[in-house]
Amino acid sequence: MNVKKGDKVMVITGKDKGKTGIVLAAFPKKDRVLVEGINIVKKHVKPSQINPQGGIISQEAPVHVSNVMLLDPKTNEPTRVGHKVVDGKKVRVAKKSGEVLDK
Repeated sequence: MNVKKGDKVMVITGKDKGKTGIVLAAFPKKDRVLVEGINIVKKHVKPSQINPQGGIISQEAPVHVSNVMLLDPKTNEPTRVGHKVVDGKKVRVAKKSGEVLDK
């Protein structure tokens, strides 16, 4: 998986196509990512200690990693990801600008 927590991504297909957000969590075993403000679903919640009122809450649901694309830090456009060895470390590189994505 080329996407990690904290990456800025753009949704390239689906109901939220064109929207951007930051990856909140990555689930590599399921090939899914949780993106801030993307794929909002309504969840019915029973009253509990934390939420005594209960009711319907809105929250993000995971989307498949193939439906998002990493944003190039230079141009802020969606880009594919390559890998390169720099100073003995394998780092992710944006294909469009050649910019290193890992700090």
